[in-house]
Amino acid sequence: MKRIFLFVMTNIAILAVLSVAWFVISSFFGLDPMQTAQGGLNYVTLLVFATIFGFGGAFISLWLSKPIAKWSTGAKVISQPSNSAEAWLVNTVQRQARQAGIGMPEVAIFDSPEPNAFATGATKNSSLVAVSTGLLQGMKQDEVEAVLGHEVSHIANGDMVTLTLIQGVLNTFVIFLSRVIGHFIDRVILKNEQGYGIGYFVSVIVLQIILGIAASAVVCWFSRRREFRADAGGAKLAGKRKMVDALARLQSYQGGQSQLPEQMSAFGIRGGAMAKMFSTHPPLEARIAALQNAA
Repeated sequence: MKRIFLFVMTNIAILAVLSVAWFVISSFFGLDPMQTAQGGLNYVTLLVFATIFGFGGAFISLWLSKPIAKWSTGAKVISQPSNSAEAWLVNTVQRQARQAGIGMPEVAIFDSPEPNAFATGATKNSSLVAVSTGLLQGMKQDEVEAVLGHEVSHIANGDMVTLTLIQGVLNTFVIFLSRVIGHFIDRVILKNEQGYGIGYFVSVIVLQIILGIAASAVVCWFSRRREFRADAGGAKLAGKRKMVDALARLQSYQGGQSQLPEQMSAFGIRGGAMAKMFSTHPPLEARIAALQNAA
């Protein structure tokens, strides 16, 4: 789950905080609009609540994505290139961003021996492209150019925003189902007939975490689909041969332990050795074949 771990966990944490705040406020004022006068659930109100909190949590995660990325990786933004390699990096991203029709992303380097890269940011015109020192040292310039094209394509394709919308829908279901199941546990299993007991609150929080992790499988599926499109975009920006060579080079590094921080996984270029359902990237051989078979 390396590829989406922090984005998902940040989202789950935000939902947990919002839920606790709601519990505290509703308990303090003795008012819960999601509960009917007869002690049942008001499903319409619950769905509205789930939608607002679900999308709210997802968009807060999106807004925090770039600062969290910088903090967690220790990525240093290149404000003024200090050498020819940094100048080439900035100029290449600038050229590709112009070709892709997006605003110039911030360009950063993070210290890691593993060849890797990621793109993140709340909008197409307020994004970040970061590469590892291992990628710059271990790959040829043409291959690095293709990797940058892949990341710029993620931004141009709006993958971060689309992921957020999908996460918002999933959050809505997670919040709704956790409270329906929690209500059942409180009323039927724990036999609580007045208000909600501690069993309900504990059940809802635990269920949100469990269902949130399960929902990440859908996010992983989405991520796998978008990788093929980003590869095609990278091939368009840098050239098909360069993109194929870059993936082949990454394939030669496969098998090592990924050191890319978990929250960057959704848009890192390498896949992890996780179960297929929770893998955010298709096998590199499948990605190479897709490029080679493209017209």
